Amino acid sequence: MKTHLSLAVAAALVVNMAWTPQVQANDQLIANICQYVHDDNKSRLRKKLKESNVKVRNIYDGIRCNGETMIRSAITNNANDVGVFLVKRLSAKSLQKPEFDGKTVLDWATSNGHDGSQIVGAIRERIGG
Repeated sequence: MKTHLSLAVAAALVVNMAWTPQVQANDQLIANICQYVHDDNKSRLRKKLKESNVKVRNIYDGIRCNGETMIRSAITNNANDVGVFLVKRLSAKSLQKPEFDGKTVLDWATSNGHDGSQIVGAIRERIGG
């Protein structure tokens, strides 16, 4: 019985060690993406996404930059180039979908005084509104 327990603990440690580098790599990728959004560095963002073989549509819902979605973070930081880039990479349907707090990005922008943002204009153009 003791041998089985030792093997189980050893297997758990090996599995844990195998996943740790991947988790750290994902954390670093998210940190880089958020930094590029904050800095309005569209070219670095595009390069990082391409290097990582990641599409904005596949990661958008799962990434928070300082507690905000990437587009909200771009609006907050006046990162217009990155924000418009992100809007172009998302479907109109996903831009109209309520986000983590139940508000769409347009509702959030309007209620927070960002109605005149270039990014908000791009969202309206994308969804046809």
